[in-house]
Amino acid sequence: MAAGLVFKDGKLLIAKRPENSHLGGMWEFPGGKLEFGESYEICLKREIKEELGVKIKVGYEFEEVLHRYSEKTVLIKFFICSLSSGNPKTIQCSEFQWINRRDLTRYNFPAADIKVINQLRLNNNIWNK
Repeated sequence: MAAGLVFKDGKLLIAKRPENSHLGGMWEFPGGKLEFGESYEICLKREIKEELGVKIKVGYEFEEVLHRYSEKTVLIKFFICSLSSGNPKTIQCSEFQWINRRDLTRYNFPAADIKVINQLRLNNNIWNK
């Protein structure tokens, strides 16, 4: 899986999963599953366009997390990204927010994202771009 840490003007884009999906109602960093033969970067551009209707520029890989849920194990690569065009819309998510670093702990994220959230909270440089 690929997830985007999409920044714009010092804020980070998060999306709320639809209630009827796996981990429904939780907040996440937008992204999704790779299709056959797809790179992580191409997957991320496609998924974010499908979910939120925006185009992004994919930067560097920030973190890789292997997490075991009771029903499955996921490998997620998180990439630092920037918004290149468009304004987010709720296409395949129930809500979205642009948040500040101090807001990260106010949202309910899946367990697989906690390591990344902790790193984001400690890293000033990422938020100042």
